[in-house]
Amino acid sequence: MQQIIDLIYNIVWSKALIYLCLLTGVYFTIRFKFPQLLYFKQMIKLLFVKNNDNKGISSFQAFSLAISGRVGTGNIAGVATAIGMGGPGAIFWMWVIAFLGSSSAIIEATLGQLYKETKDGEFRGGPAYYIEKGLNNKVFAWIFALVTIISTGFLLPSVQSNSIAVAVKSAFNLSPVIMGIFISFVLGIIIIGGVKRISKVAEYVVPFMAGLYILMAIVIIGLNFQEIPDVLRLIFSSAFSTDVTFGGIVGAAISWGVKRGIYSNEAGQGTAPHAAAAAQVSHPIKQGLVQGFSVYIDTLFVCTATAFMILFTGMYNVQATDGSFIVNNIPGVAIGAEFTQYAVSAHFPLLGSGFVAVALTLFAFTTIMAYYYIAESNLSFMLRSRKSIFLLWGLRLMILFSVFIGCLTTAKMAWDLGDIGVGLMAWLNLVAIILLHNKVLLLFKDYEKQKKRGKDPVFDNTIYKIKNVSEWDN
Repeated sequence: MQQIIDLIYNIVWSKALIYLCLLTGVYFTIRFKFPQLLYFKQMIKLLFVKNNDNKGISSFQAFSLAISGRVGTGNIAGVATAIGMGGPGAIFWMWVIAFLGSSSAIIEATLGQLYKETKDGEFRGGPAYYIEKGLNNKVFAWIFALVTIISTGFLLPSVQSNSIAVAVKSAFNLSPVIMGIFISFVLGIIIIGGVKRISKVAEYVVPFMAGLYILMAIVIIGLNFQEIPDVLRLIFSSAFSTDVTFGGIVGAAISWGVKRGIYSNEAGQGTAPHAAAAAQVSHPIKQGLVQGFSVYIDTLFVCTATAFMILFTGMYNVQATDGSFIVNNIPGVAIGAEFTQYAVSAHFPLLGSGFVAVALTLFAFTTIMAYYYIAESNLSFMLRSRKSIFLLWGLRLMILFSVFIGCLTTAKMAWDLGDIGVGLMAWLNLVAIILLHNKVLLLFKDYEKQKKRGKDPVFDNTIYKIKNVSEWDN
């Protein structure tokens, strides 16, 4: 079984996908004149615009829903894995893909808003919607929807629950079976409530969990403030093969930095447009900018905080491509979340392991909630006007089963399956947004024109007559 998974993994995550992610980000950054920098202040301002429409959620709720998907296992276990497999230089490439990926996130989220539609009193949207409506390709759209249902409904949730089980067992010696039952039960209660309940839970849990975790990181960074230049020097030298120790794994640093960066911030993967489409805004660009900012929060704040804690304390191992260890500071400790637990424990022995386990549980749990919403949105796309309680409950049972099994499976199998899901979605979505990005360019010009006139931008499609965007025709 593992051999088949390895074969599929190597095909999906060939160098071609890594180059595609990087080059797409570079192209969008240049083509749109560095939107991730030019509109930074507006990104923050747009977060707090209120919504008085019961049909859509607010920008902040959509931001929280997207962050709940972005901020998860990748920020704790994923960062540790990037360091363990690619060395400290992998962190630099996570930063690169976050900066470049922010532009991709703006494009895909704007498209999600532009081509959204209303179903059961709520906005729905995502790549499947803009592929069908924007590219007029129903087959392509259905392929994306099916791949996404399988990925977010089965492959990806097991990664999150596996990391929870590993961290909780390490900290509290609690059985993975018990954790699997507990997580599945709580998740079941929340997802039955639909997108409104999911977004409400995310709105309160996400700021709390991210804030508490970053606060702990700030304390540890403060205690090691004098070592920041040395850590930054280590990251940059490892990224560009000028470090003797890590010079032989520069390729691995780039590969794992990009892979774990995309897994963590999900830019270009096609998950965030689902949350973006659910928001009620006056112009599609507004939600695009909000989602672009969420990439910064995920990688430049949370992932960097984790990386600094690990590198400050030296609580990590680095594996060479032949399986030997270049660095073996904590012998016998598996590459993953335990690096972070050891790092926090180095400063707070009584608190560290348990704190990371709880933080990881909250991070991963909210990510699973977001996965369910994405999977349900794509099921809704495939059903359209039809309703099927049988298929809906089938999806719910599938994700609950994935969560439970993930607690029991090996970390390698869980991560490999999750990476396959991320890679398949990224391949399909990146092709789609490259083909559709001129629509976003038109919207940006309209947005800038209104801003220069001192207006609060409102998109009026009667001027531009873009086809198949019925929510914007009025």
